[in-house]
Amino acid sequence: MAKQITPEDRKRIAVKVGVNEQYLYQCLTGRRDMNPAEARRIEDDSEREIRRWDICQKSWHLIWPELVGTDGAPEVPEAAKQEG
Repeated sequence: MAKQITPEDRKRIAVKVGVNEQYLYQCLTGRRDMNPAEARRIEDDSEREIRRWDICQKSWHLIWPELVGTDGAPEVPEAAKQEG
């Protein structure tokens, strides 16, 4: 699961990066995975306050395998380990 971001911070970040706050919430809670290009843009525009793995929780390790094991990266999802 992604790091916890307060509702106030989520709203502030959504305005800053130009996305719908509820969509950002759905991605942060793992209900949806954001488009990879959009996730990369949001990581940059939020000055890494939100990382791309926070909003692409199900697929980040497949899209950006070079990030696996980097500082701050979450563990690869268990289901993905079993598939590999």
